[in-house]
Amino acid sequence: MTEATFFPGSEQELFIEGPAGKLQLLTATPKENALKQVAIICHPHPQFGGTLQNKVVTTLHKAFQMLGMRTVRFNYRGVGESDGTFAEGIGETEDCIAVLDWTRKTCSDYQIYLAGFSFGAYVSYRMASITAYRERLAQLISITMPQYPELSQLPEPLCPWLLIQGEQDEVVEAQAVFNWVTTLQHPPTLIKMPNTSHFFHGKLVELRDILIEQLSHDAP
Repeated sequence: MTEATFFPGSEQELFIEGPAGKLQLLTATPKENALKQVAIICHPHPQFGGTLQNKVVTTLHKAFQMLGMRTVRFNYRGVGESDGTFAEGIGETEDCIAVLDWTRKTCSDYQIYLAGFSFGAYVSYRMASITAYRERLAQLISITMPQYPELSQLPEPLCPWLLIQGEQDEVVEAQAVFNWVTTLQHPPTLIKMPNTSHFFHGKLVELRDILIEQLSHDAP
């Protein structure tokens, strides 16, 4: 496999070398008014159908594009055309590191945003808790945060952080997320979306608009 050594100027599928073999990426660049910012987006749980084409992930991509950011969506190991097998969030975090390192090489002077939905929010949080990255991200964006026991043991991200949680989430217990946030020394900006389910059914446009409003306001 020949690894892509540049960031394409238009939407393109490409492959990079990951820790478990090749990783499938889908990159996009705004057609106009592009900023020197790029957002990496982590998809939900691969064992429950999560891929880079997930509707919430696609909504994040559209919001970032409307803000003038390049985007990188990718399939974890064992998903789509990415090599490997599911690795309990640990391997998926390693995949995210590989994508981030590639993005840094191809967009060396860009601000890097890191986002994730559900299991992807957990993976991106793990990534943002790693010492080498805690303060080097422009922002962390979490769309619903599964309450894995490990969260309480991880160092908190030190970059700006936005967390959006549906109040009628049928997969992640919303109140557990709200309670967890109150225990943090560096809590996120928390947006509660009433009458909103886990997959944001009927709420994707509202989610997109909230993201655009918050990120326009919070831009470093």
